[in-house]
Amino acid sequence: MDARRSERRAIPTLPEAMPGFEHLRRYWDPVQGCMNVKVLPGEFYVGTQEELVSTVLGSCVAACIHDPVRGIGGMNHFMLPEPRGAGDNWSSTVGRAARYGSDAMEHLINALLKAGAQRSDFTVKLFGGGRVLAQMSDVGQRNIEFVHRYVATEKLRVVAEDLGDMYPRQVQFFPQSGKARVRLLRRSDDVRLVDNERTYLKQLANDPIKGEVELF
Repeated sequence: MDARRSERRAIPTLPEAMPGFEHLRRYWDPVQGCMNVKVLPGEFYVGTQEELVSTVLGSCVAACIHDPVRGIGGMNHFMLPEPRGAGDNWSSTVGRAARYGSDAMEHLINALLKAGAQRSDFTVKLFGGGRVLAQMSDVGQRNIEFVHRYVATEKLRVVAEDLGDMYPRQVQFFPQSGKARVRLLRRSDDVRLVDNERTYLKQLANDPIKGEVELF
C-alpha cells in the first residue's frame, strides 16, 4: 500500500525551460498534470511543450501569441504601454525588456520566431487592463488602447480578448495548444489594501482563485 501511494505521489521527470527562460519560476502542478510557469510584471515566456503559463493581471495587460501549426506559444505581462520619459515612477528593478508594452510585444514576437514559429500563422489573445485602482484609473485603458493599436499596425490576428472591467484576473495559457482560461478575482478587499500595481499583483499572486472561469 505504501509503495503504491509513493508511486502516485511521485513527480515525473520535469522538462526543462527553453534557453533564455531558466530564470522564471517553474514548478510541477499536480492538478493540471504539467509544469506551471509564473510570469510576473515585466516578464515573458515562450514554450513548445505541454505546460501551463500563468499570471495575475490588474491594470496590466498580457498578450498570448500562438502558432497553431507548430504548437509554439508565449505570454508577456506589461505594466505600461510606452515610456513617458525619465520621470515615470515605476521601480527601476523591473527591466525595460518587457516593462513597457512596446518592448514586451517585440520581445515576445522575436522569441517566438527564434523558437521556430511563423509570423503569418500567429493568433493573439489579449487579457487585462482592469480599472482596479482609483489613483491609476487610466492605466488599464491606456494599456488596452496601446495593445489594440499595436496588433492593428502589425496586422496580427486577434481571436479572443477579455479586457477592461474593474476586476483583476488570473490568466492561464497553454503554449502548445493555445488554449487560455481566465478567472475574475472579485475580492474587493484585496484591491483596497494595495497602493500601487506592483504590490497589488504580488499580494494576489498566491491568493485562492475566486470568481468565474471563461475559456478562450
